[in-house]
Amino acid sequence: MLERLKEDIACVFDRDPAAQSFFEVLTTYPGVHAVIIHRISHYCWLSGYKWLAKFIAYLSRWWTGIEIHPGAKIGRRLFIDHGMGIVIGETAIIGDDCTLYHGVTLGGTTWNKGKRHPTLKNGIIVGAGAKILGPITIGDNARVGSNSVVLKTVPNGATVVGIPGHIVDNKTKLNTPSSTNLTTKFEFDSYGLTADMPDPIAIAINRMLNHIHTLDKQIESMQEALNKAGIQCQNPPNNNLEGCKIKD
Repeated sequence: MLERLKEDIACVFDRDPAAQSFFEVLTTYPGVHAVIIHRISHYCWLSGYKWLAKFIAYLSRWWTGIEIHPGAKIGRRLFIDHGMGIVIGETAIIGDDCTLYHGVTLGGTTWNKGKRHPTLKNGIIVGAGAKILGPITIGDNARVGSNSVVLKTVPNGATVVGIPGHIVDNKTKLNTPSSTNLTTKFEFDSYGLTADMPDPIAIAINRMLNHIHTLDKQIESMQEALNKAGIQCQNPPNNNLEGCKIKD
């Protein structure tokens, strides 16, 4: 237990540059308090003292603003930054070295008993306000962007953003015919998208514009070929073929 406590506090210094001292973290970080108290309530839950476990979890929520069901399984070195409004359901499983920001929900989508909450593997970062719902799995070292709603399993190393969550490629770049400013490299930001990061919808729109631009060029080439073949073809106002006439 003491070894776990040392790990829970030590990981704060790796992920929060504002942390000043061991004593400060131990006495003023609600995320650390919530994890420590959960380990006690979880032990009571596994030992069969269900009411006592729930009462301890209730006190923890009142004290820290973080609600963790005593039945949830939490691995080593979980860092909860700020933490207010976090909800972790009964059958949720969190692996080692994960980071959760405020407002995160690991919730269920059914009233049926059994596994109904998500499983987070190792090294995962979940941005502020994100909702991960249902008995899905978030793979190792995945990233969930701020305010995303994730309803499907996420593979290892992927980054998910949006509502519903879309997987984006960190190496994806946009190439448009009219501007090179939109060529953007994806970078994960724990609180949301960076100012220069387009979302998946923006990617789709830009690809459509690129396709339309290509079609316009093809139509211009066809008009030139028709004109050379003796078929006078002009751009009609209604984009139909009434503007094409065979020369006498």
